[in-house]
Amino acid sequence: MSSFKVFAGQPFPQIEVNTVNGKKVVLGQNSDPGVWQLVVVYRGKHCPLCTSYLKELNEVIPQLKELNVEVIAVSADPIEKARIQLAQVNPNYEVGYDLSIEQMQSLGLYISHPRSPEENDRPFAEPGLFVVNEKGLVQIVDISNAPFTRPELKTLIMGLKFIRNPANNYPIRGTYA
Repeated sequence: MSSFKVFAGQPFPQIEVNTVNGKKVVLGQNSDPGVWQLVVVYRGKHCPLCTSYLKELNEVIPQLKELNVEVIAVSADPIEKARIQLAQVNPNYEVGYDLSIEQMQSLGLYISHPRSPEENDRPFAEPGLFVVNEKGLVQIVDISNAPFTRPELKTLIMGLKFIRNPANNYPIRGTYA
């Protein structure tokens, strides 16, 4: 097994995805100067923990907007499955679909085979969260190999408030080589 790792402080891989709203979005590419991007990779429709996390994410969108952080969530699900799951979430953020194995690998994500055809019909990414700063560099990275561990969003927002405050002059952490 070979793997790639997305390193803190390095450029985020530019990955184009389609969104359920019919747009094309480039992960890691911010819409305006000074805007950061939060990229949330979720497992897909088969995962009730993902649905809960996407709902929690929806609740904190106003706080993220105050911090000038835009959000996109993405999974390997086809559009039909994505729409079914999102009907339960009603997201106030962009949602991409059909993430390919190559794209998952370029993000350094763990990829799982479905346990059964009822779970999923294709390999899928385990959770990943990336914060990309205005320069397109990875500010924060969190990758899991199981659905049970994900960053607590309120703690993430607390950290982003601290990092985004220019008075704190907070560097990208974890860059020692």
